[in-house]
Amino acid sequence: MNGTNLFKIALRALANNKLRAFLTMLGIIIGVASVITMLAIGQGSKKSIQQQISEMGSNMIMIHPGADMRGGVRQDPSAMQTLKLADYEALRDETNFLSAISPNVSSSGQLIAGNNNYPASVNGVGTEYLDIRHCRKWTDVYRSRYTKLRQSMRYRKDNRR
Repeated sequence: MNGTNLFKIALRALANNKLRAFLTMLGIIIGVASVITMLAIGQGSKKSIQQQISEMGSNMIMIHPGADMRGGVRQDPSAMQTLKLADYEALRDETNFLSAISPNVSSSGQLIAGNNNYPASVNGVGTEYLDIRHCRKWTDVYRSRYTKLRQSMRYRKDNRR
């Protein structure tokens, strides 16, 4: 048997079993497509996670207040007010090794509208927060809105006199 005869036999077998040949090809195509899709999803997830980690900053330090014990019950650190604005100002003014610093205050509570209750939280940050987190596209938008807000507050304050 030479190669030509084997090729003819294979074509005859495919022609006699068209449904089997179609289903085999369909299985191979679906299998290859699913492997390619899973690899693409995995690579996209990997890139997204790496980007989120790089946005955190490799040399960033976060200082949080410590938890307090009252009556044998550990209090929530976010509810503590052990860090004051004076601490932020001291770090900002008296250190020369910090490239950027931003205070962060957060609070949570419950919003009530009619018969509906919604858990809510609010975070407040300083103007350098977006630079620290490498949020370049929002930095200009945030600064322009902040500047407009400050100007409008100054305008209102000046017109009250």
